[in-house]
Amino acid sequence: MSVFRKLILIVVCLAFVGCSTLKQEDIPWYVGVAAPQHYDMWVLNMHLEKSGERSWRVPVGSVSCCWRGPFGPRGGGGEMDPFPNLIALHWFSLSEQKYYSAMIRVPQDLQKRMREPTNHSYQNGTSGFEPRSTLVLGLAPGGEVVMWMMSQRSNAVEVMRVPALEVPGDPEDFAVLTESYLEDHGDYLEEHGVPLEGW
Repeated sequence: MSVFRKLILIVVCLAFVGCSTLKQEDIPWYVGVAAPQHYDMWVLNMHLEKSGERSWRVPVGSVSCCWRGPFGPRGGGGEMDPFPNLIALHWFSLSEQKYYSAMIRVPQDLQKRMREPTNHSYQNGTSGFEPRSTLVLGLAPGGEVVMWMMSQRSNAVEVMRVPALEVPGDPEDFAVLTESYLEDHGDYLEEHGVPLEGW
């Protein structure tokens, strides 16, 4: 093989390697917040930080679903750019009338684990492999936070659980929202109560 052909072969190989690396680096990371059905939360603040690089707020607000079943886990949130090492949450539990706060130290190997392709079903009926590019943080009564990683709800894997702290706050700040919430879910709460464990 001539030197020229070898050079072309090396350039082509490097181009493919460069593209595959670029593709890996360009994964759009997403974080969402979920709550069990009937146990709505209001997220006052979700703050993400990549230490020494960037700190930013992801607006969330009302969280009413979904924890499990055909629609969960999933929830509203936003981009993680860059991938954070800290996540701070502050929320109000409408079913308990309590405020909670949690500081989550993201596992150091999580981004690497999420990059590993997993089986993914597409809407056209085919399947392939995708990275688990989404984190969902589930907020449960009693202040438990559950973290899942996934590319879609069918391949969600639980990553960790973190206990939150109950923190001071005035439930009257959410009086109007609570009244509306109880109109929709009061009967359910009367029948089933508010489980504080087993989530």
